[in-house]
Amino acid sequence: MTKDLDLQSAIAALDEYGYDKKLSTDLEQARNKQQMAKYIKSLDYSLRRLLILQDTVNDLVDEKKHQLAQQENIQTYKTKIINLSREYNMTYAEVLGVMASQSQK
Repeated sequence: MTKDLDLQSAIAALDEYGYDKKLSTDLEQARNKQQMAKYIKSLDYSLRRLLILQDTVNDLVDEKKHQLAQQENIQTYKTKIINLSREYNMTYAEVLGVMASQSQK
């Protein structure tokens, strides 16, 4: 019986912890615009600091978009090389070797 009580109290504690985390104003817990806005408002920043924050976030978003575009281009390039290797019945490394030798000419 005490094991059941211990298990029930442990589950209740975990539920309460999860509930507290959902209500937290911590930025790490923010998953949507409303939660983000609540957190930022809790910082009580001046207009000047909010503009700096906005500029910083915009820069980070642009950087992240650029990184994602680069990753997509690299993946597309790798797929093209794989398709060439299948078409010419060569290994991936062989295709890269041919491409390298062609670029040196």
